[in-house]
Amino acid sequence: MIAEIISTGDEVLTGTVVDSNAAYIAARLYEIGIPVGRHVSVGDELKRMADVLSEAGKRADIGVVTGGLGPTVDDITAQAAAAAAGVDLQPNPTARAYIEEFFKRFNRPLSESEAKQGDLPAGAQPILNPVGTAPGFSMNIGGCRFYFLPGVPFEMRRIMKDNVIPALEARYCKGENRNYYREKCLSLFGLPESRVNERLVDLTVVPGDVRIGMLSEFPVIHVKLSAYGRNPDHLSAAIENASASVMDRIGEFVYSDSGQTMEEVVGALLAGRPATLALAESCTGGLIGHRITNVAGSSGYFAGSIVTYANKAKKDLLGVSADTLEAHGAVSEEVVREMAAGTKRVSATDYGLAVSGVAGPGGGTAEKPVGTVCIGLCGPEISFAKCCYFPFDNRLANKRIFAEAALDTLRRKLIGAAEFKWDYKGE
Repeated sequence: MIAEIISTGDEVLTGTVVDSNAAYIAARLYEIGIPVGRHVSVGDELKRMADVLSEAGKRADIGVVTGGLGPTVDDITAQAAAAAAGVDLQPNPTARAYIEEFFKRFNRPLSESEAKQGDLPAGAQPILNPVGTAPGFSMNIGGCRFYFLPGVPFEMRRIMKDNVIPALEARYCKGENRNYYREKCLSLFGLPESRVNERLVDLTVVPGDVRIGMLSEFPVIHVKLSAYGRNPDHLSAAIENASASVMDRIGEFVYSDSGQTMEEVVGALLAGRPATLALAESCTGGLIGHRITNVAGSSGYFAGSIVTYANKAKKDLLGVSADTLEAHGAVSEEVVREMAAGTKRVSATDYGLAVSGVAGPGGGTAEKPVGTVCIGLCGPEISFAKCCYFPFDNRLANKRIFAEAALDTLRRKLIGAAEFKWDYKGE
């Protein structure tokens, strides 16, 4: 059994809109053991769209199509489906009644263009849309069962969850022939993708038919372990065995095996103690605080971030010594140590975390080149500072990796891990 996903619309084809629908659909299909063989994007051209549907109907068992079901002139997916199946497009009584009722509820007149959303290929079964006006529908084209869904993401997701997945499970995922999919994601920071590959190159496929793949989401690398087959217990055991093999090689850099972000991991560690945190940010300009507050419940452990970009702010707000700044410069272990102590004191928290660095593209020196960052941490029985270097000259990239490094420093201290030894030399 194989599925194909088809995303329609000129806006998707040209890149004006990022196709998040295909990613969501693929993930949901894999969860119920249906592998995806192909993703296709096609623009709003009737013949080309019909050809794509016809081709998929010859290759796939299941097709999920998004987009082009609305009231505008470029919404032609239903027409293309009818053409591909060799049937007429005609008013569907169930779909039309639903659309009329929808507009009555909101006391709005039903225009001719809006009513056309109820025109479906002959023989198609409507899939009503509880959060929008455009119904979806299902039908056969060739040997493939197609499900046509709206392109609006929240509408597509609702119909996928409430209708399509249950229908697929009932039709294809029962009894001895059911397949299962299992996966695990190991997220790591401190090694670039090439270094991770060097350590895992001979583990592309490990015993148990577990596949290993890598996804770079700078500055984080995700190592994905996946397995597909008939025995779910066997798959889960194989994934865990593969995970142990990977951890033997890169475990010192892995911060999550459950899809959590670095800020979620750090937040859970602080909440578990419980302990509180305040930040002093220079080069990151509030980015670390932004990330921490993206986590629900962070108010329970996060006091705030003091952005002290200028030296005067470091002195006035954090109490950093003018003599320290004069002697060592803003990007130094001595200064970030005082910044961390200052924000801890001012905010009355258990921990103070500070960063100061050279994000670039200018401002670097031979002693402190662009990519240099100093991280300070002050806490119970901790007064720690260290400077390190990342070989990047892009300002935004440096801000991101500086923030990740600061959070990872705190994480390592909270769990008692070895001092960081990030390896980006030559990258």
